Amino acid sequence: MLLAACSCSCCRQRNALTILHTTRLLLEPIAEQHLDGLYAMDQIPEVMRYISGKPATREQTAAWIAGVQRCWAAWSTSWWAFIEPASGRIAGAGCIQYARREAALPADLESLRHNPLEIGWRLHPDFWRRGLASEAARRMTAFAFDSLAAPELIASCHPNNAASIRVMDRLGMQFRGIEIWYGEASPTYMVSRENWRQS
Repeated sequence: MLLAACSCSCCRQRNALTILHTTRLLLEPIAEQHLDGLYAMDQIPEVMRYISGKPATREQTAAWIAGVQRCWAAWSTSWWAFIEPASGRIAGAGCIQYARREAALPADLESLRHNPLEIGWRLHPDFWRRGLASEAARRMTAFAFDSLAAPELIASCHPNNAASIRVMDRLGMQFRGIEIWYGEASPTYMVSRENWRQS
């Protein structure tokens, strides 16, 4: 099912895949053509420190892309590649997707629709400390609340991931407790659509 066209002029739909724009980034739904750039980022230990704890192999990144494409097909939302238009480089990746309690992606993706939508992101170190994570996160949050009509967004992260916690603060997210997501107990943050619009 195709999503209704977004009222925002900087967003367009193509076969239920939403391409987003920010001032400095193009957000493209992740596909096979992004494998090289995503793998280059995911094999950097600093990027994966708070995600899996170790660099990803090319095969792991390819398998992850396949799972992301399944999610786009099921939900019309998932992970985007953050593209720097001037260079064409992948600066990072981010998502609006249904959170899950288990570590593995289930066969029945529709079973996750009762879970809240979550926001997430990661950046290549070449693009750190430029405000790009916050810029992309604000655009993805607007998509979740304006296009998907989500009542709330959650995010979870490692307690030592100070950079991501700062981005959550800028989004107006509040700590709501330690919760089980992706098979692990993690600090979890939340912002409601009402509070987002008021801010």
